[in-house]
Amino acid sequence: MINEKEIVSYIKELVSIPSPSGYTETAISYVASFMEKKGVSYQITNKGALLVSIKGNDDSKHRLLTAHVDTLGSMVKEIKSNGRLRLTMIGGFRWNSVEGEYCKIHTASGKVYTGTILINQTSVHVYKNAGDAKRDETTIEVRVDESVKSKEETEALGVSIGDFVSFEPRVEETESGFLKSRHLDDKASVGILLHLVDMIQKGNIQLNYTTHFLISNNEEIGYGGNSNIPDETVEYIAVDMGAIGEGQATDEFSVSICAKDSSGPYHYKLRQHLVSLAKENNVDYRVDIYPYYGSDASAAIRAGHDVVHGLIGPGIDASHAFERTHITSLKHTADLLLHYLESPLA
Repeated sequence: MINEKEIVSYIKELVSIPSPSGYTETAISYVASFMEKKGVSYQITNKGALLVSIKGNDDSKHRLLTAHVDTLGSMVKEIKSNGRLRLTMIGGFRWNSVEGEYCKIHTASGKVYTGTILINQTSVHVYKNAGDAKRDETTIEVRVDESVKSKEETEALGVSIGDFVSFEPRVEETESGFLKSRHLDDKASVGILLHLVDMIQKGNIQLNYTTHFLISNNEEIGYGGNSNIPDETVEYIAVDMGAIGEGQATDEFSVSICAKDSSGPYHYKLRQHLVSLAKENNVDYRVDIYPYYGSDASAAIRAGHDVVHGLIGPGIDASHAFERTHITSLKHTADLLLHYLESPLA
């Protein structure tokens, strides 16, 4: 039933929309347009997220699934005397992971300029120790693709402190089934939820319980999904990326079920319920622990919501950097969610 090609098409469109946290209106508008085309009612929250509520057989107890469209990015911190831009981070990443990346500067007037993120000692023909220089907010800068050589000339373009800077995704689908792009965290999961909503609307999924789909827009800064949770909600699952690295069980070909992250353990019975569903339905899964991670589900628990919380998602290699996953991971994640939506409460 799952059409992974459709999921990939949604993801490719989503990652191509600049949406660092705080600058997500266009990405949310894309999701809103999708819902309108599918005839699905939705609401936009005061924080700018999008909430879809679909009635199930039992309307006394609810479920909520969330994924986020906001991404890593940066903002203009200073216009330097040479016309280049100093940045401040949005979200948690390392400057070396964006060094050499093309970017866009989104001005308040709506004019968009392109540029390249570089260390201020890039040329090995000039700087003997270019490779050893520390990469931080004092050394990383944006070379703007305009004829500017001074602060005043850059300001004349309309560039100012507080302008958002987005990173080019460079999305590519390989013949071997890999999807590589920046911002798969978490637009891969948003694509999966869009596909599931479409399937529900077409009558291909029967919901046991009224279910809410929250497309949040502030997860990367820690508070995307801790409001707008209906009082009837019993189970809350964040659909977000599985973290891959040495010592991790997660891979790029299965769905990752998180047992614990930096916020602490996720709900044991819900985790066991998801594992049972995976086993019963031949869904390839990995249970894992993410040591430096937090989700919208953990944010909801911290905010005091009385819900059972879980975290699953496709395995994403090189998270918050040069991300990649495989189409089979998308399929297994969507499959597990489909069976979850049709299952009893944990």
